[in-house]
Amino acid sequence: MKKIIFLICISFSSLITFGQQELMISQYMFNGLVLNPAYAGTHAYWSSSILHRSQWVKFDKAPRTQTACADGNILNGRLGLGINLSNDKIGLTNSFDFGVNIAKKVMLGEGFLSGGLRIGASRYSADLTEAVIWDENDPVYANNLKGKIVPRLGAGLYYYTRTWFAGASIPSILAVDESISNYSTGMNSFYRQHVYLNGGIVIEAAPEIAIKPSVLVKYQGNAPLEIDLNCNVLFLQKFWAGAGYRTGDALIAMLEWNINKQLRIGYAFDYTLSEIQTYANNSHEFMLGYDFGKGTDLKVRSPRYF
Repeated sequence: MKKIIFLICISFSSLITFGQQELMISQYMFNGLVLNPAYAGTHAYWSSSILHRSQWVKFDKAPRTQTACADGNILNGRLGLGINLSNDKIGLTNSFDFGVNIAKKVMLGEGFLSGGLRIGASRYSADLTEAVIWDENDPVYANNLKGKIVPRLGAGLYYYTRTWFAGASIPSILAVDESISNYSTGMNSFYRQHVYLNGGIVIEAAPEIAIKPSVLVKYQGNAPLEIDLNCNVLFLQKFWAGAGYRTGDALIAMLEWNINKQLRIGYAFDYTLSEIQTYANNSHEFMLGYDFGKGTDLKVRSPRYF
């Protein structure tokens, strides 16, 4: 029975690798740079965060993700600069990503419109010889993929006011990934174009309570459309508590504590709804954020909701 479950794990990991090429995290609404390069520099201070996600705890070779992000303004506010790092291990594969985000914002109506580019690279590897396969002579699994470097280019648009926002992004418009596999047919033959559309609004229900419903739509032509519906509530300008639903996948509970105007911590718990729950437990996500610079004083007088 253990061998059967292990085989199911490996097979499912291969499906995940294809469908979940971009990061799967639940606390993206607390750092928009993960989704959209146009988010860089959209606040008056520098912001940084690190995150660890353990998906499907106790499931053999389940996804494990780490991210580190930082962004702020440069050139006296004329440009936004962001740096993002991530390590995503799924099944037999591992992808380490590095990106530099440059964004330019202009005032438009009651808010700002920002456009951004992400220039980066991914280091992709796969321990294919560890796969449990039926055909031991299958040449696809004869050799591991060692550190294939893939240059990537992404872009996005982001519009925001004090109380609502909307964004659209494609993290990988172009990926020079022909070297990953002998079966690659050209650029973007492995890293497919994922389209993200997201938006949200803040309702200041009382002096010490703000409600933030938001939605994220994820589209990739070879996978089902996925929608995240979330609602977070801010209490006393310090404590966020929220819940979410990811179509066909999970119910999500989220907490964040703004310890002071600079330091914050967060946690998310995903309750798995899919059939994989038979073999795996749920998912846990931990986040630590630190904001710095003179602009952090503005957070006390006028809280920034996103």
